[in-house]
Amino acid sequence: MTTGTAAASYDLRGLKCPLPVLKTRRRLKAMRTGDELLIETSDPLAGIDIPHFCNEEGHELLRSERTEDGHRFCIRKG
Repeated sequence: MTTGTAAASYDLRGLKCPLPVLKTRRRLKAMRTGDELLIETSDPLAGIDIPHFCNEEGHELLRSERTEDGHRFCIRKG
């Protein structure tokens, strides 16, 4: 197995609160510590919910950016 692989991508566009956080939590549980997950959301509340989730669960929010139709986050599993 190699290290430093690209982040896994997870498209959560079209889902409303609380589903983006719930699905992100489930996906991260299946990943190894240090793995990165790139998620795309269209829920306006995700801009608040995902950073809060990362802080509460001990994950590192590497990037957070607005997109044309929502948000994009890159998370490193803690």
